[in-house]
Amino acid sequence: MIIWIRKIHKWASLLVGLQVIIWVVSGLVFNVIDHQKARGNTYRQALTPTVSLNVNLIPVEHLLNAYPNTIELNQTSILSQPYYLLTQQQGLYRHFSNNYHIVNAVTGQLTLVDKPLAIAIAKASYNGPGDITSATLITPPIADFIKHKNPSWQVNFNDKLATSVYVEQGSGRVIGHSNSDKRFADFFYMLHFMDYGSAGNFNTVQIKLFAFITLWLTLTGLIWTIHLLRKGNYRFKK
Repeated sequence: MIIWIRKIHKWASLLVGLQVIIWVVSGLVFNVIDHQKARGNTYRQALTPTVSLNVNLIPVEHLLNAYPNTIELNQTSILSQPYYLLTQQQGLYRHFSNNYHIVNAVTGQLTLVDKPLAIAIAKASYNGPGDITSATLITPPIADFIKHKNPSWQVNFNDKLATSVYVEQGSGRVIGHSNSDKRFADFFYMLHFMDYGSAGNFNTVQIKLFAFITLWLTLTGLIWTIHLLRKGNYRFKK
C-alpha cells in the first residue's frame, strides 16, 4: 500500500512542480511586457463620434412599432452617422451571444455590416502604416478573441505586427485589435491559466484536474509522513 502511495506522491509532485514552473515563468513575462502592446493596441485609435445635433432623427416609437421584439434601444454612431442599435437578444455580457438590428436614425433604413462597411470601420480605428490585405466574416470560435461568441469581420493589415481588426457584424462595434504582440501575450496567458482547450477562462477541466492532483499530492504526502513517523524515521534531538 505504502509503495503505491509513494509512487502517486512522486508523480503528482512532478506534475505540480512543472505547472508551478510554468506559473513562475509566465508571471515573469506578464511583469516585463508592455501591457498596451499586449492588448494589440499599437496601431489602434479611438473612434470619436461627430454626429450633428441638428439632424432630425426618427422617433423611437416608430422603430419600436416596426421591431416589436426589441428589448433595448440605444443611439449610436458609425463613421459619424447616427444609428439606432436595437437589441433583440441580449447576453449577460457584450461578448456573449447577442442579436442586433442597426437602423439608420435619419432614414429608418435597416443597415447590415457588410464587407465594405466593416473595412471602413476597421480603417477608421487603425492608424498604422499597413494596407488591408483581406476581410473575412468569421464565426466563433475566434482565435484572437476566444470569449467572443458573435460573428465578426476580420480585417487584416500588412504591417510588421500583422494587425487584425475585428468588427462585430451585428452591432458594427470594434471588438478589438490583435497583432503579433497580443498573440505572444495570449500564449503565456493560456499557459498561466491552463487554458489548453481555449475556453477563454480559467474554469476548465485542466484546472479541476490539477486541483485533484494537488489534493492527491497533499493526501499522499500526509499519509507517507504519518507512516514514517510510526516507523520512527523522524526523531527530535535532545
